[in-house]
Amino acid sequence: MIHIRPQDKVFVLTGSGVSAESGIPTFRGVGGLWRNYRIEEVASPDAWAQDPALVWDFYSMRRSVAARAKPNPAHLALADLEKRLADRLFLCTQNVDNLHEQAGSRHVLHMHGELFKSRCDTCRRSPFPDDSSYEGPAQIPRCQCGGKIRPHICWFGEVPYELDRIFAALRHCTVFAAVGTSGVVEPAASFVAQVRGRARTYYVGPEEPVNASDFDQCFQAKAGKILPTLFALA
Repeated sequence: MIHIRPQDKVFVLTGSGVSAESGIPTFRGVGGLWRNYRIEEVASPDAWAQDPALVWDFYSMRRSVAARAKPNPAHLALADLEKRLADRLFLCTQNVDNLHEQAGSRHVLHMHGELFKSRCDTCRRSPFPDDSSYEGPAQIPRCQCGGKIRPHICWFGEVPYELDRIFAALRHCTVFAAVGTSGVVEPAASFVAQVRGRARTYYVGPEEPVNASDFDQCFQAKAGKILPTLFALA
């Protein structure tokens, strides 16, 4: 059990293992392939420049899969934790689905973007809600400026979103919990090392992460099974 004191500030990082418990595939975990393409070949600026229709085929498929998914007990537990801690909880996710929001979390930082948003690849138009499917070359959406509309996703080779806010929250947290993350993908994999020795650090997931030695304690179980009873507020 993780005991949360009145003075504690809690940083929770969630990864693809949490979404996987709701039926959303972990593409890295199934060989990193889609239609015999490596995921990097359909999720990078180079892929977008070379074949935007292929990129949109991939993300249209991902939208379809995510639209059918429902929050699991891990999402619900974190939404409940937010209600109890308010602004003392900083919830950062590597996931691009909206399952945290569906569960009731109101303040979620999506460091890798949001699947159900799009933006222009040319102008400064803000990202906007978009759940449409765009399959085939004739379906590539266009902005009023003439630019192409792309998924609002941080692709391989791009910088994750809102790192300033993330690093500020890491500096101030006293409890750090990583849930369903592999400890491989940077920069998120290094978050625990940044707070180790200053904050209490915990990992939750069915498999040991690569960076397990950086955590004070690892709870090896599915997030949906353990999170509902993991946090005890003083």
